[in-house]
Amino acid sequence: MPDKINTESIFDSAACFQGLYPEELEKLSDSKTRVQYLRGENVFKQGAFSPHVTYVLSGLVRVYLQTGHNRQLNIRMAGPGDFLSFSSVFGESTYNYSALAVKDAWVCMIEKDALRNLLQTNADFALRIVSRNCRNEKQLLDVIGNLSYKQMRGKLASALLYLSSESFMKEQVFQHLTRQDIADFAAISTESTIKFLKEFESEGIVELKKRDIEITDMKKLEVMSRNS
Repeated sequence: MPDKINTESIFDSAACFQGLYPEELEKLSDSKTRVQYLRGENVFKQGAFSPHVTYVLSGLVRVYLQTGHNRQLNIRMAGPGDFLSFSSVFGESTYNYSALAVKDAWVCMIEKDALRNLLQTNADFALRIVSRNCRNEKQLLDVIGNLSYKQMRGKLASALLYLSSESFMKEQVFQHLTRQDIADFAAISTESTIKFLKEFESEGIVELKKRDIEITDMKKLEVMSRNS
């Protein structure tokens, strides 16, 4: 399949790589491999050997934990500009989670040694990476909170709020997710997800358009997420 990603602009156009010196960009460019994953393809699997750091160039990737036989917990969505398996830079030899393309995606496989060297020599780049990792950590804490104390309606409301963030809506995220996917973000059953979505629609909170979901009352959804 033809490569539609401009080789010269891969790092220049990415916010976290802006400001790098030409020689740093050249080293990164020499240490990368670009791969396209079609919708439904595994980018990598939990427990497999992790030789690279994965950087998402385009598309959407669902990141999840395999928690048992045919059981998954979605922990986040990754879109353009997001890193996956970054812990391999610091010695992790296997993937701690799985990643699957829910929309056709281009990714860059970057050699972890090249990124480690860049972190050690460029403080500004390291600070930008820490900032991104802090945002990911907040999402993980939200997932733990949902599992610990929220009722099912509150869990689903929180999942919908997360998935309806501006960056994901630009990618029309709900059109690429099944009801099972949404259920795995909320950590509830598919049957409960379908039931509560219909209730949310009758209450004027969402509008269901086949697979797509439009949030029509964000304030009500936020209150439900906090209080249910």
